[in-house]
Amino acid sequence: MQKQIVLVTGAGTGIGKLSAQSLAEAGHVVYASMRDIAGRNSGRAAEMRSYAAAKGLQLHPLELDVLSQESADAAAATIVREQGHIDVVMQNAGHLVVGPTEAFTPEEIARVFDTNVLGAQRVNRAVLPYLRKQESGLMLWISSSTTKGGFPPFMGPYGAAKAAMDSLAVTLAYEIARFGIETSIMVPGAFTKGTDHFPSAGKPADADTTAAYGRYDGVMDRIGQSLSALTPDDADPQAVADEIVRIVGLPAGQRPMRSVIDFVGDGAREVFEVSERVRIDFAHRIGMGDLLEAKIKR
Repeated sequence: MQKQIVLVTGAGTGIGKLSAQSLAEAGHVVYASMRDIAGRNSGRAAEMRSYAAAKGLQLHPLELDVLSQESADAAAATIVREQGHIDVVMQNAGHLVVGPTEAFTPEEIARVFDTNVLGAQRVNRAVLPYLRKQESGLMLWISSSTTKGGFPPFMGPYGAAKAAMDSLAVTLAYEIARFGIETSIMVPGAFTKGTDHFPSAGKPADADTTAAYGRYDGVMDRIGQSLSALTPDDADPQAVADEIVRIVGLPAGQRPMRSVIDFVGDGAREVFEVSERVRIDFAHRIGMGDLLEAKIKR
């Protein structure tokens, strides 16, 4: 396995944290980014430093607020200054919100898109100049099975933002392939335990409109119970981190465009199989089949 220099966004909790630790344990140099590591996330950063020291890992907490282009630029520059280059960028930062779609103001929905979509674009603009110059690298996106599979109500802004981010990743894959930059999109399904994704979810400020949906009281609880019942006892988000480690460890040119880790069976895997066939066929039909794979330097 070739050691990779990896940037993980949103690495303070959940899949980001698990992936950062697992990648470091696999022998990679990992920059685990989160915002405000000198303030509200100082405890998480300190815990990560202690974990790295105890295990002898190259796991480095790094300040990166995806809401700031200046912060993203500074983070990328720090990695290149310290390591000379960047090999892998894991676009993981995101935020879940739940509630009646009507109750979210356009401004609140814009903030969801700012984190989940525009945040990724800020990171793109920070790292891609380095990847293009070196003509190599991997853009690794953490999508969601909500983009193609079944998902419950009251997740409208989040589902829309994740779908937009996924679309951005696919489009970008074509545009960076001739620079030798690969794209892999990881698609986790729902996990009812092992992350604080749902407990930390945001809610709309419009309490009156939320209350007007009282006839739906208990629906999310029942859905949660159903998801828990469908989820095997051994389902663990660590499986996502393990798959990320596998993908990063593959030789350049052999990484999959998509990988789905779904223990519930929400249909995303089946839909993606069809959509990928259609995408590949259409690319060949319009004469851009060469853009389906990165041009890897040998």
